[in-house]
Amino acid sequence: MTDTHAGPYIAAIDQGTTSSRCILFDHAGRAVAVDQKEHAQILPRPGWVEHDAAEIWRNVQEVVAGAMVKAGAGHDDVLAVGITNQRETTLLWDRRTGRPVHNAIVWQDTRTDALCERLGGDAGQDRFRRETGLPLAAYFAGPKIAWLLDNVAGLRERAEAGDLLFGTMDSWIVWNLTGGVNGGVHVTDVTNASRTLLMNLDDLAWNEDIAAAIGVPTRVLPEIRSSSEVYGHVAGGPLGDLLAGVPVAAALGDQQAALFGQTCFDVGEAKSTYGTGTFMLMNTGEAPIRSESGLLTTVGYRIGRADPVYALEGSIAVTGSLVQWMRDQMGLIADAAEIETLAATVADNGGAYIVPAFSGLFAPYWRSDARGVIAGLTRYVTKAHLARAVLEATAWQTREITDAMTADSGAELTALKVDGGMTANGLLMQILADVLDAPVVRPVVAETTCLGAAYAAGLAVGFWNGTEDLRANWRRDAEWTPRMDPETRAGEYRNWLKAVERTKGWLSE
Repeated sequence: MTDTHAGPYIAAIDQGTTSSRCILFDHAGRAVAVDQKEHAQILPRPGWVEHDAAEIWRNVQEVVAGAMVKAGAGHDDVLAVGITNQRETTLLWDRRTGRPVHNAIVWQDTRTDALCERLGGDAGQDRFRRETGLPLAAYFAGPKIAWLLDNVAGLRERAEAGDLLFGTMDSWIVWNLTGGVNGGVHVTDVTNASRTLLMNLDDLAWNEDIAAAIGVPTRVLPEIRSSSEVYGHVAGGPLGDLLAGVPVAAALGDQQAALFGQTCFDVGEAKSTYGTGTFMLMNTGEAPIRSESGLLTTVGYRIGRADPVYALEGSIAVTGSLVQWMRDQMGLIADAAEIETLAATVADNGGAYIVPAFSGLFAPYWRSDARGVIAGLTRYVTKAHLARAVLEATAWQTREITDAMTADSGAELTALKVDGGMTANGLLMQILADVLDAPVVRPVVAETTCLGAAYAAGLAVGFWNGTEDLRANWRRDAEWTPRMDPETRAGEYRNWLKAVERTKGWLSE
């Protein structure tokens, strides 16, 4: 994807779980050039996942330069830089040397399970939910900070002395982009801050009592800013030569960026991103809705000084990674695309259901004692039926979340905007429409996460005038409508829920 006409562009940096990339977008919201680089997944023991943040920062610099070369863009062609990032991944670094003091602990990492249980005490998972919108779960950043301070020699003392800075990956990249040890800006945005278990949803400020309870000194925390404003300007380092003085003007956690890129600006509009896992967010407007149904209440975005917009979120741990498991661990398919062809050779699942609770159940259950099951097996079942059950698992898990969102918000899902790698699978999209009983719509620009970061940065510097400009850019690529009869849908859902019950309580310790 390259183009020869230069600028003006917005550069979006997407620092993801497996790779970092940069995409340059033009005024029409078209991706003009992209460059991408994977980083190592460090797996020190079962359940632990780490990244080398120094490697990630090197990769970010390379992909920004790479995308500019592909677009034939110079300094004056890039009007602003926006950032979107894997959320909850937790890093501590030395403010004087700029070096990470330990690998980043990734959002998928479960080492803080026991700590979260201990913190819950008699109140359990909901101890901090009223203030933060989140259950106490290993997923979130606050307990990960505490783990590092308590388990890496000398870190707690250095943190108390003010020598360490905490950040999710947005903070790390903004700090480095804006000069690092030479005056780098230590900030985060409201969406990333809302994933730490440390921020009040109502006033968007750090909660000192919760930080003290979890064991996080507030002096390590970044300043909380909106998702769309100028935080600072590119300075120093290799990118300083390329982009010196260009505004760094947006940060959004990846799922909120996709909500923004899908232009879900009205209450009740929802998007679902199908990648390694799946994340569905519904815009609930300017007041947070406390979930009674196992969803997270999170900040959707905040533009400049406008009121924040909140969202309900449901996350599914295993969707795309279930297809990878079929390929790599089971050897039932040779490549990911093959699952659609194989599943299409049968009319149904043959009575088999796969619930991929590999690391417990996420929303709406939050059961870390659950483990995956294949239920309903008979001799009739072939690998084609299992392939179909894999696709259906993604659809039924989405259905559970949409039901929970409707229960909490009172807003019925009118259509689901989808994005992410799995949306290339037409059979999956049809199954989704069938089980949701709602249209499923895929936009022309599939890179909605990057697009959201670009939009937020462009708004901050006046490249786009407002959200109506952004809506005008949104184009439909494909739509799937429900074809399943209500009786079949209801019966299959009952069977799915029975299979989910079988996963619970597998781990007894």
